[in-house]
Amino acid sequence: MSRLALFDLDNTLLNGDSEVLWGEFLVAQGVLGGDFAERNAEMDRLYHAGQAAPADFCEFFASTLTGRSAAQWQPLRQAFMEQIILPRLPAAAVALVGLHRAQGDLLLLTSATSRFLIELTAAELGFDHLIATELRVRPDGCFAGTTEGTLNMRDGKVTRLRSWLADHAIPADEALRQATFYSDSINDLPLLLAVGQPVAVDPDPQLAQEALRRHWPVLRLPRSDIFRP
Repeated sequence: MSRLALFDLDNTLLNGDSEVLWGEFLVAQGVLGGDFAERNAEMDRLYHAGQAAPADFCEFFASTLTGRSAAQWQPLRQAFMEQIILPRLPAAAVALVGLHRAQGDLLLLTSATSRFLIELTAAELGFDHLIATELRVRPDGCFAGTTEGTLNMRDGKVTRLRSWLADHAIPADEALRQATFYSDSINDLPLLLAVGQPVAVDPDPQLAQEALRRHWPVLRLPRSDIFRP
């Protein structure tokens, strides 16, 4: 069995948070207005402090897609990918993923961000497998503005990963013992504790303290040299 190499995306492989950047992008495009920019910044602050409840965080960003179908959002999503996301993918992050691919590891991107928003990023980075927060779709094919199923955040990341392993007939306990997981965030502490090889990547202050206390490796990625496909 190939070893699992698990990666968080936002602020780990990506310079920034996909959901927050998406909100800023929609404000700049005139799609969202009012006080959304302030609420977006506050949710980002709460997340980084480890104080955002998973339901509040995921539902807040799910609401940005309300009322349009995936096809209707696609032109903006593609522009977002090209204008905002690609310029924020450091070459060192892409190389790190490539290193594990070259070693024959089973690559999996696991993120609290919605699948719809980050599946293009996952494909760009060469991930065959993605676990993300799922969005509810109305009978008319438009996003309902709410989430569906177990949120892929905090303890939910462990729950969703174990379910994914079961679906792929991979013994979970053994796979987790051998797995490496890269993350920047204290919100990912449950999954970091669940794997055999946790790695803190440019960690936030709380995760940096945990890494120091638990003698976890800390990886500092060069962030200025941007990947250009």
